Amino acid sequence: MTGMNTELLTLLEKDARLTPAQLGTMLGRDEQSVSDEIAEYERNHIILGYPALIDWTKTDDELVTALIEVRISPQRGDGFDRIAERIYQYEEVESLYLMSGSYDLAVTITGRSLRAVAEFVHARLAVIDGVTGTATHFILKKYKEKHHLYTKLPEQEERVLFV
Repeated sequence: MTGMNTELLTLLEKDARLTPAQLGTMLGRDEQSVSDEIAEYERNHIILGYPALIDWTKTDDELVTALIEVRISPQRGDGFDRIAERIYQYEEVESLYLMSGSYDLAVTITGRSLRAVAEFVHARLAVIDGVTGTATHFILKKYKEKHHLYTKLPEQEERVLFV
């Protein structure tokens, strides 16, 4: 793929609802060339999807999100990949990253309750061959995700200092 337009990708990442016509106007290009480029990015798996970012705290569902640190013993010949492939196949797993630092993998899951998350960790994750330890961190409040604020802060009062 030649001449990748990261500006187009950045605009789509911030708002995937923008139409090719809108994107073309923003980029000074014609709609058809933008549509063709998006289609090529989709074919080449550069654009993986168009997810909506939902603030679940404003719905009737009470969900719990957890970040799980996973320490593993790399497999001969496969390194971390084989264990990572096994973990990302679980429906509960939203994100999985190879990390540097004190743990190897970061797993993000969302469950119906603290108990559901704990059950996933001890019954599915911790028992995988090669997993040597886990640490679960529950997300208490989301402030910002993917460049979007969850709650707008009230406008600060202008403070004037008289001396």
